[in-house]
Amino acid sequence: MERLQKVMAHAGVASRRKSEEIIAEGRVKVNGKVVTEMGFKVDPEKDEIIVDEEIISEEKKRYILLNKPEGYITTVSDPEGRPTVMDLIPDLKQRLYPAGRLDYDSSGLLIMTNDGDLTYKLTHPKKEVDKKYKVLAQGEVCQEDFEKFEAGMVIDGQKTAPAEISNINYKGDKTEFEIVIHEGRNRQVRRMCRIAGFSVISLQRIGFAFLTLDGVKEGDFRYLSDQEVVRLKKLA
Repeated sequence: MERLQKVMAHAGVASRRKSEEIIAEGRVKVNGKVVTEMGFKVDPEKDEIIVDEEIISEEKKRYILLNKPEGYITTVSDPEGRPTVMDLIPDLKQRLYPAGRLDYDSSGLLIMTNDGDLTYKLTHPKKEVDKKYKVLAQGEVCQEDFEKFEAGMVIDGQKTAPAEISNINYKGDKTEFEIVIHEGRNRQVRRMCRIAGFSVISLQRIGFAFLTLDGVKEGDFRYLSDQEVVRLKKLA
């Protein structure tokens, strides 16, 4: 059983707060009876819920791949009024949530879904889902520095799992490389770079498990195919 306003929000009627207003206005019926009680609970699979004389259906699971630009918060809302990833998908009625995080000043691949079970499993460290990043660093990063990544580093008193380094390119006084991790601790790649002794100019997630950014421009998104969703669930 779930609160009525939560079911309405998940079905894409409105936000929870707006749904509460709709309930208070007497615009909602459950099994033929008007409900105005905020704490009223329903079974979305059994109860008939009508809003403004229209039956609302059970929430459909959505899965999208978003190419997040820098300067967006990876949350549904922000009390400081900063732009969030939800601003990039304004036409979707259902409320989606990010599976994992990308820092405000990082960009790249982000999975958005309303499948809470899959989100939990994909972000749990024990599942060891690979995440690939492209890093542009200030200075010439030497092999000894990269070996620190591959050996693991101590962050918050706990050693990280070995990272994989590839595609190293030196561009004047900068170094570009790709790194694969699967733990996803808070700002992990940036903190590892800091420990190794260099600063990050830009950080982009370019891979999540088998998914890539191919065909998705920065700021755009696409729906995952049924086959991709099945593969993700098998990973989880």
